[in-house]
Amino acid sequence: MPEMLVDSVILIDHFNGAGQATQFILDADPESLVISVITRAEILVGFPEDKLDDVKALLNQYKTLGIDKHIADKAAALRREHGWKLPDAFQAALSIANKIPLITRNTKDFDPGRHPFVHIPYQI
Repeated sequence: MPEMLVDSVILIDHFNGAGQATQFILDADPESLVISVITRAEILVGFPEDKLDDVKALLNQYKTLGIDKHIADKAAALRREHGWKLPDAFQAALSIANKIPLITRNTKDFDPGRHPFVHIPYQI
């Protein structure tokens, strides 16, 4: 059962060699982590064609949450309320709708003191 929605910044940290991110990923049961279609696209766009197979191999071990009209409506409401960029609003909407924490390092947009669905696993 999915327990955590991993934000793009965590995987970007991992691919950039941040040990804390890699340790977080290694310590977690892959079946407990999910990513969104937003995260998948954000990660894949950052790699050259010759690296995509390796990157996809990592991403494919996680269930991927999609966006439907209910998530889109919730994301729109969150964007209006908090002024978040649309990708961040989608991440928040998916986290809230699936009742799982959003694992991120983005405290600029997602202050865990203000947003109880946010979990910050490490700081850089």
